[in-house]
Amino acid sequence: MPSIEFLVNSIGRAKRVDAPEGGELVDICDEFLAPIPFSCRSASCGTCHIQVLEGVEFLEPPDPPEAELLELLGGGSDHRLACQARVKRGAGAIRVRAVLGG
Repeated sequence: MPSIEFLVNSIGRAKRVDAPEGGELVDICDEFLAPIPFSCRSASCGTCHIQVLEGVEFLEPPDPPEAELLELLGGGSDHRLACQARVKRGAGAIRVRAVLGG
Protein backbone atom coordinates (compact mmCIF):
# COMPACT_ATOMS: atom_id res chain seq x y z
CA MET A 1 0.00 0.00 0.00
CA PRO A 2 1.35 3.45 -0.82
CA SER A 3 2.43 5.34 2.26
CA ILE A 4 4.00 8.76 2.27
CA GLU A 5 6.12 10.18 5.07
CA PHE A 6 6.49 13.95 5.19
CA LEU A 7 9.40 15.10 7.35
CA VAL A 8 8.98 17.84 9.94
CA ASN A 9 9.95 21.37 8.93
CA SER A 10 9.31 24.97 9.94
CA ILE A 11 5.73 24.94 8.60
CA GLY A 12 4.48 21.72 10.19
CA ARG A 13 5.01 18.47 11.99
CA ALA A 14 5.98 15.17 10.44
CA LYS A 15 3.17 13.02 9.05
CA ARG A 16 2.83 9.54 7.64
CA VAL A 17 -0.24 8.92 5.51
CA ASP A 18 -1.63 6.05 3.47
CA ALA A 19 -2.63 6.65 -0.13
CA PRO A 20 -3.93 3.28 -1.39
CA GLU A 21 -5.21 4.71 -4.66
CA GLY A 22 -2.17 6.86 -5.35
CA GLY A 23 -3.08 10.12 -7.06
CA GLU A 24 -1.95 13.71 -7.24
CA LEU A 25 0.49 14.51 -4.45
CA VAL A 26 -1.00 18.00 -4.10
CA ASP A 27 -4.41 16.45 -3.30
CA ILE A 28 -2.86 14.06 -0.77
CA CYS A 29 -1.04 16.99 0.87
CA ASP A 30 -4.28 18.98 1.05
CA GLU A 31 -6.29 16.09 2.46
CA PHE A 32 -3.82 15.32 5.24
CA LEU A 33 -2.48 18.86 5.87
CA ALA A 34 1.05 17.78 5.02
CA PRO A 35 3.87 20.24 5.80
CA ILE A 36 4.50 21.15 2.15
CA PRO A 37 3.92 24.76 1.05
CA PHE A 38 1.98 25.50 -2.14
CA SER A 39 1.44 28.69 -4.09
CA CYS A 40 0.80 28.52 -7.85
CA ARG A 41 -0.02 24.78 -8.14
CA SER A 42 0.98 24.91 -11.82
CA ALA A 43 4.74 24.24 -11.95
CA SER A 44 5.66 27.89 -12.28
CA CYS A 45 6.88 29.07 -8.86
CA GLY A 46 8.77 26.23 -7.13
CA THR A 47 7.23 26.84 -3.69
CA CYS A 48 6.37 23.14 -3.35
CA HIS A 49 9.88 21.92 -4.22
CA ILE A 50 10.52 18.61 -2.46
CA GLN A 51 13.32 16.10 -2.22
CA VAL A 52 12.24 12.48 -2.41
CA LEU A 53 14.47 10.68 0.07
CA GLU A 54 12.93 7.28 -0.60
CA GLY A 55 10.56 5.88 -3.22
CA VAL A 56 11.12 8.21 -6.18
CA GLU A 57 10.33 5.19 -8.38
CA PHE A 58 6.76 5.25 -7.00
CA LEU A 59 6.07 8.62 -8.63
CA GLU A 60 5.18 9.12 -12.27
CA PRO A 61 8.01 10.83 -14.21
CA PRO A 62 7.92 14.64 -14.38
CA ASP A 63 6.23 16.23 -17.38
CA PRO A 64 8.11 18.87 -19.44
CA PRO A 65 6.98 22.00 -17.48
CA GLU A 66 7.95 20.40 -14.17
CA ALA A 67 11.26 19.14 -15.54
CA GLU A 68 12.07 22.61 -16.89
CA LEU A 69 11.47 24.33 -13.55
CA LEU A 70 13.34 21.61 -11.64
CA GLU A 71 16.34 22.19 -13.89
CA LEU A 72 16.28 25.88 -12.93
CA LEU A 73 15.88 25.08 -9.22
CA GLY A 74 18.76 22.61 -9.20
CA GLY A 75 18.85 19.28 -7.46
CA GLY A 76 18.97 15.83 -8.94
CA SER A 77 16.48 13.26 -10.13
CA ASP A 78 15.25 12.95 -6.55
CA HIS A 79 13.74 16.45 -6.61
CA ARG A 80 10.13 17.09 -7.61
CA LEU A 81 7.37 19.67 -7.41
CA ALA A 82 4.63 18.42 -5.11
CA CYS A 83 2.00 20.26 -7.18
CA GLN A 84 2.89 18.12 -10.22
CA ALA A 85 3.99 14.77 -8.78
CA ARG A 86 1.61 11.85 -9.12
CA VAL A 87 1.84 8.81 -6.84
CA LYS A 88 1.48 5.53 -8.73
CA ARG A 89 -1.40 3.27 -7.71
CA GLY A 90 -0.14 0.35 -5.64
CA ALA A 91 3.12 2.18 -4.87
CA GLY A 92 5.35 1.48 -1.88
CA ALA A 93 6.88 3.74 0.76
CA ILE A 94 7.70 7.32 -0.19
CA ARG A 95 9.60 9.69 2.08
CA VAL A 96 9.86 13.41 1.28
CA ARG A 97 11.11 16.66 2.73
CA ALA A 98 10.22 20.19 1.71
CA VAL A 99 13.08 22.19 0.17
CA LEU A 100 12.26 25.47 1.90
CA GLY A 101 13.81 28.72 0.85
CA GLY A 102 15.36 27.46 -2.36
